[in-house]
Amino acid sequence: MPTSSFTSASSAVPCPVVESLDAILPEEPLLMMGAGPVPIPAAVAKANAIVINHLGGTMVKVIGQVKSMARYVFQTNSKWVLGVAGPGSAAMEMAISNLAWEGTRVLSIKNGFFSERMAEMGRRVGARVSTLDVADRAVASLEEIAGAIRRERPEIVTVVQGETSNTVWNYHLKEIAALAKAAGALVIVDAVCTLSTMPLEMDAWGIDAVITGGQKGLSSIPGVSLIAFSDAAWERVKGRTAPNAHWCLDASLAENFWHNAGYHYTAPVSGVLALHEALRLVCAETLEKRFARHLKCSLALQDGVAAMGLRLYAPEACRLNSVVGIEVPDGFSPADVCSHISRMHQVEISGSFGLPIVRVGQMGEQCREHNLFRTVHALGRTMVDLGVRVDLPAGVAALERGLSGGK
Repeated sequence: MPTSSFTSASSAVPCPVVESLDAILPEEPLLMMGAGPVPIPAAVAKANAIVINHLGGTMVKVIGQVKSMARYVFQTNSKWVLGVAGPGSAAMEMAISNLAWEGTRVLSIKNGFFSERMAEMGRRVGARVSTLDVADRAVASLEEIAGAIRRERPEIVTVVQGETSNTVWNYHLKEIAALAKAAGALVIVDAVCTLSTMPLEMDAWGIDAVITGGQKGLSSIPGVSLIAFSDAAWERVKGRTAPNAHWCLDASLAENFWHNAGYHYTAPVSGVLALHEALRLVCAETLEKRFARHLKCSLALQDGVAAMGLRLYAPEACRLNSVVGIEVPDGFSPADVCSHISRMHQVEISGSFGLPIVRVGQMGEQCREHNLFRTVHALGRTMVDLGVRVDLPAGVAALERGLSGGK
């Protein structure tokens, strides 16, 4: 007699016994103060719980507003704003894979982990990638960059505005873009941790592609990102003769959804709605006020860390404000600090790809006074618990002075 198709055979994979999220997650939510993701506002969380038709009229209106708000945040009048169903690295790969291909000459200004990632993406699409290697905790001089451009004659120059791996700020970005444009090259900028946290003017600075992730300065969820192409970059995208090997990241196909209300793939509608609310909150605050808030909070945090007796990793002249690097005291590893502060104080901070530092984020919702006081106290108590001599009261006092505008 035939057996039912639903009868389990002895070799079938058994149904697992798993714990619910309530049993896995800590009783007290962790304060996310690392290099990302960051805490999200209630409006963003609420939007992320909604599912709508990805091809309906409501979505068309949402997409239109997302593009309009994104143009303000990117500071561009370009039509060519697209969303990406993926992390900031997917937006990075969309920029690279649409603008570079076999034989394209690419110059990557490399001063950390993420700038090297852009170079690697270029190599993977067959581009002829050269790198301008920069010493750790430093930025390339404009003379070095001009020399590299003359030597390599690139069609594309890639640069990271804020290298989160070693917390270095490429403060020459405007001048770098001008050098590249004068030589006829397109400029791709990674602004994953800097967009909406510090000035970036895509049109005025002559940048051709800017990428960002949702989960950092914008205070949205991870996994939905943004990219903006200049008209010149878009002309190159549309003029290529060989199709992009990355189907999902093909900007010409993405245009169908983001600009023609048509089908590309099923969009991450909940994430797009969350991104809408995150951008709306940026616009409500205004970029000017947002930049000022980020700068004040980050400098106050840096003052607090230094007054406590810990050393900041990047030199002041090129120190990134949106992610602050702190040297780990001798005898301890970044993992020692990160695990202790998480376990004992419910604050999450980050290590960094083998460097002897921990990193504290100052992006979006991280830049709130109550978060800073909790983080500085938790960091100081962690050091005390580990046997490191620090002056925690001095650190908290310096933080208070910085936030209140005192000296």
